[in-house]
Amino acid sequence: MRLTMAAAAVLIASFQATSGPAPLTLVGTIDLPAVEGRIDHLAVDAAGERLYVAALGNNTVEVLDLKRNTHAKSVPGFREPQGIAVVPDAKLVAVANGQGEGVQFIDASDFHPARSVRLGDDSDNVRYDAAAKRLFVGFGGGALAAINPADGTVLGEAKLSGHPESFQLERTGTRAFVNVPGADQIAVVDRAAMKVVATWPVVGARSNFPMALDEANHRVFVGCRRPAKVLVYDTTTGKPSGSFDIVGDTDDLFYDAPRKRLYVSGGDGYVDVFQEQDANRFVRLAHIATAAGARTSLFVPAQSRLYLAVPHRGTQKAEVRIFEAR
Repeated sequence: MRLTMAAAAVLIASFQATSGPAPLTLVGTIDLPAVEGRIDHLAVDAAGERLYVAALGNNTVEVLDLKRNTHAKSVPGFREPQGIAVVPDAKLVAVANGQGEGVQFIDASDFHPARSVRLGDDSDNVRYDAAAKRLFVGFGGGALAAINPADGTVLGEAKLSGHPESFQLERTGTRAFVNVPGADQIAVVDRAAMKVVATWPVVGARSNFPMALDEANHRVFVGCRRPAKVLVYDTTTGKPSGSFDIVGDTDDLFYDAPRKRLYVSGGDGYVDVFQEQDANRFVRLAHIATAAGARTSLFVPAQSRLYLAVPHRGTQKAEVRIFEAR
């Protein structure tokens, strides 16, 4: 993407921090015993102090006790679990399967199967809108579904131009911003009408998988793999405002609003930390070595913690690494 001086609102200077406290500090690890294969997304139950890990290659959901920093339970019975979300008011956990029925719900108290919702193959990312009490799931060759978690009713489907990857929900509006890498676009979905109201072309990079929303400043950060970049879009205009290089093979990124930071995890074996210096000018604070294949993570703002999923490869055991933001 070639930007004029006026359009280049985001400028990046990359460097390794040489003084002051590290922006992320490793404070603990939790083993994932007997977990093999790829690990996908994570979700936190703040009230229950649990972390749920979608162990895609293991066909299990791993339950971690965050109060004791221990592995609590391995829940079987899934088919390539990918996305995962906690529905606290219904005391459920929603798990999206890459194969099979679609979304399976388990009871958050004892993890027994509650119900399933048939959507189609490749049910992927999941988000819960607590205000509307609606669960949103991206799936199949191109759709975003709205589900009532109380009874499993599918309330509507927005058709997309390709399989959806990460998406983000506005809190002060009804829009969902959806990465559609097969179509090289970001689809904007009206969640009330469940239809696409705009599409923004992704240019300058491809394979737009993860996404983070900074709603207060009207921008969305889009992580791309080819080449490894973050693209920044203005959510009021739908126009790109800049880009910068990141770790390769990213599958999760998060915006830390109080600290004005962006955390990017990549399968190349690093977590990048970017700091906003002033109006849309970022610098790379840290390029933290992790492990090959550790590309999924979860930042929990209330805890100031980043949880990183590390798969078993060679002598590296499967585990979740806990980083604290300073």
